[in-house]
Amino acid sequence: MKRTENYVKIEFLSRSTNESFARIAAAGFAAQLDPTLDELGDIKTAVSEAVTNAIVHGYPDELGRILLKLRIAEGGVLEISVRDWGRGIENVEQARQPLFTTGGAERSGMGFTIMESFMDRLSVKSQPGKGTTVTMRKRIATRANGKR
Repeated sequence: MKRTENYVKIEFLSRSTNESFARIAAAGFAAQLDPTLDELGDIKTAVSEAVTNAIVHGYPDELGRILLKLRIAEGGVLEISVRDWGRGIENVEQARQPLFTTGGAERSGMGFTIMESFMDRLSVKSQPGKGTTVTMRKRIATRANGKR
């Protein structure tokens, strides 16, 4: 991975009210790359999906902690990591299939698919009983005026 230019780490409880905070924090941090409104929307949506997964699936019956790490690497690459220490995922490949969910009828099972479609790269590491880390990367292109 390329050299880090800036980073931030934020830890919060797995309360659903913190999902919007995580979205705004990620968007605020990414703003230094001067993303387009579409890129900013993609980032916010992907973070929302990752944090919601951690809340709903990682800690279905209890409060736990979630760590959001945001990093900017040279070349305008934004890396976003969402980690929980919750339930974990038995079968990551199965969980990444569209429409697969363990969250009940009210869940669409599209979280990983949405993250993957809005980001350039998505990786999921999980261990049952130890938690899950979702890492996403998106390159913010330099615009015609020389700014990102």
